[in-house]
Amino acid sequence: MAATESPVVFLHQIERQYRQGDVTLDVLKGAELAVWSGQMVALIAPSGAGKSTLLHIAGLLEHQDAGEVYIDDVPTSNLSDTERTRIRRNEIGFVYQAHHLLGEFTAVENVMLPQMIRGLPKHEAQERGAELLSYLGLKDRLTHRPAELSGGEQQRVAIARAVANAPRLLLADEPTGNLDPKTSEHVFRALTQLVRASRLAAVIATHNLDIAARMDRRVTLKDGRILEVE
Repeated sequence: MAATESPVVFLHQIERQYRQGDVTLDVLKGAELAVWSGQMVALIAPSGAGKSTLLHIAGLLEHQDAGEVYIDDVPTSNLSDTERTRIRRNEIGFVYQAHHLLGEFTAVENVMLPQMIRGLPKHEAQERGAELLSYLGLKDRLTHRPAELSGGEQQRVAIARAVANAPRLLLADEPTGNLDPKTSEHVFRALTQLVRASRLAAVIATHNLDIAARMDRRVTLKDGRILEVE
């Protein structure tokens, strides 16, 4: 990381509140986070601390109440819905605890879809999809549907889909949370390989402290603020 390089994502003084009846719940209170290209940041915090909210705001899926989200130095809070959608489609990849694959499509077709939505010709999307899946050890599973794949294989397809459009930022919310330890290790290694090879900025929420310890940085949420963990 060059000293003059700007972060891929910069959350500046983010605030988010929710109303529960007559009670106002302050989830984020002046949260700050910057993540650079090639960095893997583990987000570790108890359930209910606001991890998913933070990821949704960073991924432009949810609006903050105050503060600013910068993607490659571009402030996003005043962008139109169309422009926010364009950034999400082209610059940000998402991986969730549940793989959310489309059951009627094969593995490679699931990876092709976001590329074709972006406008890539079918044959090029298929070529890149097959390349990504092969890179993740799924060369022999290209034509299998999700129901024919193991949990770890499904999650690796979801990772390939998330990076199919060559995003700059990857956001993952408990991507190994539903997997056994051995499968979690395979999925984490695959995720790490892609982040390193593609120079992605990655924020990965996880309860797995062993996995978190192997990332470049660890942060937590406390009282609505983001703190670095040694």
